[in-house]
Amino acid sequence: MQPHDPYTARKIRRFARNVIIVLAAGFLVTHCVKSHHENKLEDDTKDSVSTPPLVKVITVSKAPAATHLTLPGATAAWYESTIYARVDGYVGEWKADIGDKVKKGQVLATIETPDLDAQLAAAKALILSRKAAADFARTTYERWRGSPKGVVSEQEREAKKEAFDSAEAQLSQAKADVDRYAVFAQFKQVVAPYDGTITERRIDIGNLVTAGSSANTTLLYRMVKNDPMRVFVDVPQSAAGDMDTDVNASITAANIPDRVFEGKVTRTADAIDPQARTLRVEVDIPNHDQALVSGMYVDVSFDIPSEGLPQIPAAVLVFRSGGPEVAIVQNYNVVTFHKVKIARDNGNTVEIASGLNIGDRVVLNISNQITDGEKVEISDDTENKNNDTPEKK
Repeated sequence: MQPHDPYTARKIRRFARNVIIVLAAGFLVTHCVKSHHENKLEDDTKDSVSTPPLVKVITVSKAPAATHLTLPGATAAWYESTIYARVDGYVGEWKADIGDKVKKGQVLATIETPDLDAQLAAAKALILSRKAAADFARTTYERWRGSPKGVVSEQEREAKKEAFDSAEAQLSQAKADVDRYAVFAQFKQVVAPYDGTITERRIDIGNLVTAGSSANTTLLYRMVKNDPMRVFVDVPQSAAGDMDTDVNASITAANIPDRVFEGKVTRTADAIDPQARTLRVEVDIPNHDQALVSGMYVDVSFDIPSEGLPQIPAAVLVFRSGGPEVAIVQNYNVVTFHKVKIARDNGNTVEIASGLNIGDRVVLNISNQITDGEKVEISDDTENKNNDTPEKK
């Protein structure tokens, strides 16, 4: 066994001492840093508890003289008609196609009706036969009627009169049949019922057509009248009470960006749709240049007169079990919650019927942690910036 080296032992002891010093220094530094952070967190917590929460505040203003309510709508033709054949036959000629502008009474197509023509000719021939029979019965009756009593019996005289009356009735029936067939013959020409535009044609030369408009009958034409134009809008129940017949409306269409069509509410359904909870409203507008066509999607903006009620952004409202509320900042920046009644919901803004006055300061987007009677700090850069909603001129 080798003898112990004093120099090596000293090196080991010195290394161990240095390690212990480093570990002790690290522990002291870690403890100091941790203690500092804990003290800072405690100080910050005390400051946050003692400092009132910062809130954004706006001043309640009066609603503008008129508010805009914009809703989607759809255009509809003033008239829209499906034209069917009134007689059986086949198409001899068609004279109008889709897109054609036609006038009232203009011939759109002609229908060949060989069966009807034969029935009309037979009815006319029957008139001649019935007329001859009626003339013979009349002259016979006149002779018997003028015969002295005792020469012919009353029974025979009455029989001749009955024969004459029957012949006259048969003649009248034959004339009525001719008139009826003549009326149907007029429908051989299919004519436009009004000035309008052909939007659909489903016939061609030689097609068989059947009179009537049943599910098994093919229509001949579809046409519309687009001047004036109807615009239908489904108004939410919340705004249904504002839809009077004198309310102005402006209509715009995405495909006509530089055009605004002005009109008024003409009529309403006067009933709420139980499925959609909406009111069907009709706006009539002139369309002399045919810029609008039926079936278009449009935006309809209604100018609804205001009652001068307080108006606030919808974000101010707090909805609780007792109904909508607002947080009003009163003296010394103390928050109190007031129940309000909504008079009109305009989407981003609402008009308040009660519970709020013009000039009150209300908190915008209030936190759920703020309670009634709590003091708050008002953000200086929001009260004026979020102030009155500008009144529409």
